[in-house]
Amino acid sequence: MNPTDRQRKLLFGGLVVALTGLGVYLTVAAPSGEADRPSPSPTASAPGAATGPTGPVSPPPGITSTISPEAFDIYRLLPFTQREFGTAADVAQRFVAAYGTRRFDEDPKVYVGRLAPLVTDEMRTELERGEAAPGVQDERRRQQLVSVGSATLDRVRTIENNSIVFLVTGKTRVTKGGGQSDESEQYAVTVARNGGALRVYAFEPADAGQEGDTG
Repeated sequence: MNPTDRQRKLLFGGLVVALTGLGVYLTVAAPSGEADRPSPSPTASAPGAATGPTGPVSPPPGITSTISPEAFDIYRLLPFTQREFGTAADVAQRFVAAYGTRRFDEDPKVYVGRLAPLVTDEMRTELERGEAAPGVQDERRRQQLVSVGSATLDRVRTIENNSIVFLVTGKTRVTKGGGQSDESEQYAVTVARNGGALRVYAFEPADAGQEGDTG
């Protein structure tokens, strides 16, 4: 038997009431705030979680520091202290000045005696031998030779473990035979450690290439 219009309307109204009641029940039964909670992102990382191996610090420590030119101490790399270097330079310069200062009427022993505190014993022996050479003093007396020497340091040629070779220019004002002249020559002067002191070990004209080393 087919339902009448009145029955169909009553059935439809019952279904609407039932569905409405079900929706209210589901809303009340759900935990508070759960419906509004966003779903977690599948790509999000937990705070502090490692994201992979880390590389070395760039630049690596130890290669970034630089040498300060203003504060760099060159003497810590040399076999001579600053004081020794200054003393050696003074000895070389005073020797060349004294070597060029002499008088025709002066005893050769006095001349060598002025140089003795500046030179090694071996060097003193060579100087004495040169002053005693036949005819040297006779020629100076004949010319009435007088010379006054001075010297200037030019540069360092060589530094060895126990010696330094300086290039030193010697200048002399020479009076002989009634005339006067100025002479100049550059010497290579080797100053070496000798018995706790610094002394001239060898010297010769710079163009001879003398670069003596006492070891």
